[in-house]
Amino acid sequence: MFLLNGQSADNIDPLDRGLHYGDGLFETIAVVNGQPLCWDKHLERLLFGCERLKINFNDVDDLESEVSSLCENVDRAVLKITITSGVGGRGYQRPEPGTTPTRLLAIHPWPDYPGGNSTQGIQVHLCSTRLGINRGLAGIKHLNRLEQVLARNEWDDTNTMEGLMLDNNDNVIAGTMSNLFVVFPDKKLITADLSLCGIQGIVRQYILDHCADITYTSEVKNLSLDDIYSASEIFFCNSVAGIMPVSQLANHKFPSQLAANEIKQFLISRGVMVPS
Repeated sequence: MFLLNGQSADNIDPLDRGLHYGDGLFETIAVVNGQPLCWDKHLERLLFGCERLKINFNDVDDLESEVSSLCENVDRAVLKITITSGVGGRGYQRPEPGTTPTRLLAIHPWPDYPGGNSTQGIQVHLCSTRLGINRGLAGIKHLNRLEQVLARNEWDDTNTMEGLMLDNNDNVIAGTMSNLFVVFPDKKLITADLSLCGIQGIVRQYILDHCADITYTSEVKNLSLDDIYSASEIFFCNSVAGIMPVSQLANHKFPSQLAANEIKQFLISRGVMVPS
């Protein structure tokens, strides 16, 4: 089901700037038993992104009402919210002030992840597509995702569930659809510095804020491939898949998924993710 500016719809205005220029943002949210998980954090990131892109989005009450309506009686699904700068003519300059942003909401079926992903670990492709550096767009979930599209299409092996992406300076950043954590034997978690590129994930931030509750320490820093290969384990995380421990990256194997599974159980207990 789709809601376009509060109305049931199956099409969008062909002059919408989200379609022409990727001028907008999106959120992807797990819905369980009628509730969008971590809603306050997703809304906070969405509004921050609107501020960063100078999209004058003020319809928060309408948005929350529509989210509630779409999620009602939903057992398990994925909610996607897209906000664009609205409808305008040809050219990069935005329409006159006062143009109403477009809001598009959609409910999608829950993805059919293989059951072994969360316990046995996933295989990961090392992507050749690099992430460009742009401090102005770093962190927010903007609509420009061609780098991820190109990276994801580097493999068609159904046994490979994710790809690891680096930036143009050879720093390890994230997966194509997820954030990365590197685990060392002293219960230290390291995740990439995303001040120049990448998305500040909701689950990533929750882990950083609360890892001390399960006696882990954390650090945000630049990561190299050598750091990855010297780790005791690595895992990916996002708002729908939750925690994805890694068993193999390219030809390198990670036999341990202990930290990933411990953190997964912690997040389930906090209502941040659901059992797979």
